[in-house]
Amino acid sequence: MRADAARNLEAVLTTGARMLARDPSASISAIAAEAGVDRRTVYRRFDSREDLLAAIYDSRLTAVEEVVRAARLTETAVPVALHRYVEGIIEVNRAWPVELTRMRTEPSIQDRRSRLTTEVDAFLRRATDEGFLRADLPDGWASRLLIQLLHLASHEDMDAPRAADLLVGTFLNGVGAR
Repeated sequence: MRADAARNLEAVLTTGARMLARDPSASISAIAAEAGVDRRTVYRRFDSREDLLAAIYDSRLTAVEEVVRAARLTETAVPVALHRYVEGIIEVNRAWPVELTRMRTEPSIQDRRSRLTTEVDAFLRRATDEGFLRADLPDGWASRLLIQLLHLASHEDMDAPRAADLLVGTFLNGVGAR
């Protein structure tokens, strides 16, 4: 793919993610205009809004896969790996603010999501085994809490490293005064 075509595609996908998060009925023409490309450019690549949405989901999931790889969850010290993961996911959530309910049920991406969930759950078990998380929590509690904190941090008006610092401190140490 030519460099300008790749830039146009990236602009369409990220703009589409942002616009569809705000207005699920946003048209391809509106997305193209906001992305600074002709609507024919978008229609040459995507036959429908559904195809565009599938490409947005795929791009978001690819970005999450890259974050998980870069965090090195199996070999890096837990606090460092957690911070890398959290900061990366905050950035993904901000760049790809798509509604995730449909993404979770889309058969074509369920396997990829399942693999990522398995990797993060294994990391959280490791964090528990190494004493960074309490062992007496109900199954899945740490994972669900992390997801909620990521959602919250992604919507905070602070840069991703600072939001990650706050989230990791809260996740590992709680909010209670010592």
